[in-house]
Amino acid sequence: MDQKMPMAGQKRDWKRAFVDASRHFFGLFLYLWVMYGLFLLHESVVLARYNIPFTRWGVAIVSAFILAKIMLVMEEFDVARGFEDRPLIYPILYKSVVFAIVFIIFYVVEEVVGGLWRGKTLSESIPSIGGGTPQGILVAVVIVTFALVPYFAFRELGRAIGEDELRAILFKRGRKAGAGDGAAKSAR
Repeated sequence: MDQKMPMAGQKRDWKRAFVDASRHFFGLFLYLWVMYGLFLLHESVVLARYNIPFTRWGVAIVSAFILAKIMLVMEEFDVARGFEDRPLIYPILYKSVVFAIVFIIFYVVEEVVGGLWRGKTLSESIPSIGGGTPQGILVAVVIVTFALVPYFAFRELGRAIGEDELRAILFKRGRKAGAGDGAAKSAR
């Protein structure tokens, strides 16, 4: 009977880990879907100015799903580790830059594979990012970096003050930073 108790605890721990990982993945997926969707919306507006139809809306969902999985794996292996002992702005910006570069690389790979699938040559399949110039590519990396800053700010702040505390500060009415439940009641 004593041997069943640790198994029940392990089962609960496994379930809790699965639920936590699923919530993290879903939140990340939603964030990336909105981010990618905004980029596609911008692209559709630019193309509409030249009467070019835009038909790639499904790409946002598929890309967000794949990128969320890539980010989870990279976070699990702590790929963008660094600056943990510095003020939070450093790891936030560092991780945003690293993941922006990964996203740009993923985009290139995705376009090349899609082009090859459609019968194009390798050189025809390579996308022109930011007009294909070094400055254009740098601008694309900067834009994606700043799009990722809110995600990594949330993650790093959650690590610094605790995810539950951060969620309470952000999503509970009348909640102030550093005010625990007791402090909030005594302030009234």
